[in-house]
Amino acid sequence: MGGIERFGLPKQGGVPASQAVKADGWLFVAGQVPKNAEGEFVVGGIAEQARQTLDNLMKTLRQAGYGPEDVVKVNVWLDDPRDFAIFNRIYSQYFSIEHAPARVTVQGHMMNDFKVEMDCVAWKEPR
Repeated sequence: MGGIERFGLPKQGGVPASQAVKADGWLFVAGQVPKNAEGEFVVGGIAEQARQTLDNLMKTLRQAGYGPEDVVKVNVWLDDPRDFAIFNRIYSQYFSIEHAPARVTVQGHMMNDFKVEMDCVAWKEPR
């Protein structure tokens, strides 16, 4: 118990930001965007970009030993609020009603040409 563990550390010379940081059962997942495994932005609409972003979020959770059932809070930034309904349909495929986290969704002007960004906080009983 105790201590801090970092996941997805940046490469040498990269931005000093981890993909996730675990501390005493809490996991703080950094903002995930629609980049594929090669680091390229996914081309397409909100459905394609939401899937990739959520896949990235789930991958980061798994790497730290967590799952969607452990997520307690999600923050979502959508470039276009008209994408809200489509985003919700995709989001519902990743989070169940039984384990629904608290969530905030706001419009945010993105720094790159993507339509969505997400971060989350998860918790598990420390071992």
